[in-house]
Amino acid sequence: MFKFTAAATVVSGVALTALSLPAFADAAADGLAKAKENLAAYTAKPVFKAPGEPFDAKACAAGKKMLSIPNNSGNPFLKGIIDREKAAGALVGLEVKEWENQGQPSQWVQGAELATREKYAIIDLISGIDPATIEPQLQAAKAAGVKVMTSHFYDPSFTPHPVVSSSLTIGFGEVGKILADWATVATDGKANIALVVSNEVPPTIPLVANFKKELAAVSPGSKIVQEINVGVTEWGTKIQPAVQAAVQANPEINVVIPIYDSMSQFVVPALRLAGKTGQVKVATFNGTPFVLDYIQQGAVDMDIGESLDWIAYATVDGHLRDACGLPTPTALNVPFYIFDKSNAAEAGTPAQFDTGYGDAYKAGFKKLWGIQ
Repeated sequence: MFKFTAAATVVSGVALTALSLPAFADAAADGLAKAKENLAAYTAKPVFKAPGEPFDAKACAAGKKMLSIPNNSGNPFLKGIIDREKAAGALVGLEVKEWENQGQPSQWVQGAELATREKYAIIDLISGIDPATIEPQLQAAKAAGVKVMTSHFYDPSFTPHPVVSSSLTIGFGEVGKILADWATVATDGKANIALVVSNEVPPTIPLVANFKKELAAVSPGSKIVQEINVGVTEWGTKIQPAVQAAVQANPEINVVIPIYDSMSQFVVPALRLAGKTGQVKVATFNGTPFVLDYIQQGAVDMDIGESLDWIAYATVDGHLRDACGLPTPTALNVPFYIFDKSNAAEAGTPAQFDTGYGDAYKAGFKKLWGIQ
């Protein structure tokens, strides 16, 4: 409970006085209503929208190979997308391979060099590798006729690196806004948050910036108690002890937000060891199946899902269009869908990569590709 005096009190960065209490209450109520309204758009089943005109995808793909390089093959979300890319590519004759790695730039270099040497048509940097990190090798690939593309990496607000031929962006800033709205609604405007991030991954920047901006706008009674930054290669060793320490040192924390849901495999045991399971809410982003299982088990409260299969189809579609000189989408155009205890079972038990979103996208892409 807040105690107001004539002196200013700061709550979530907003200066208040005794005279401003009614205005604060009105702002909090308005913000909560706005957050609820914003979330409603993400609870309806996703709808397929064509990303471009129909084209002969089989003729375009003939003889072409795509090498997908994730930032770390240990990330089950990225592994799931690439596995589905292989299946989607096979429908039209595009050979898709993964360059498996453990998140080391030297390994990304080797992947780019292999694609150049073996005359791949496409290098797909998927979700996390900044092209500048391996620019010399990508420039060499480009000079050899390999098109460098990114998917699920840049936010629409970013300017792609010049070596990139085309980029299928994802609304990371939009995700940040959804997470802030959810935290507001889930705590009735009184969220005390531990935010788990990886600042080395460029999409983290707009996601976190929009999270903070939206939280300030809709939830003046909420605050970020602690921001925990852990590099991708250290998730397995540092997230669990850091989150456990944070909730033990700050008992007011009632929400933990690991911004990428593969982090949840380390957050969930941290809360269990701290005796906070069920007391601290967990919300995240990506829709990885094991995290949707966590929701069904009561260990996670919300995951902003994207169909990994839909992402794969959209990636194959966009990259083929670029490879064949056609107008290329500037975004993946894969809708976000909120999973919580009310609908997580729709993803299957256990959850699946491509379940719960409907399958209109499959028929939609096949029609665009001329194979249906």
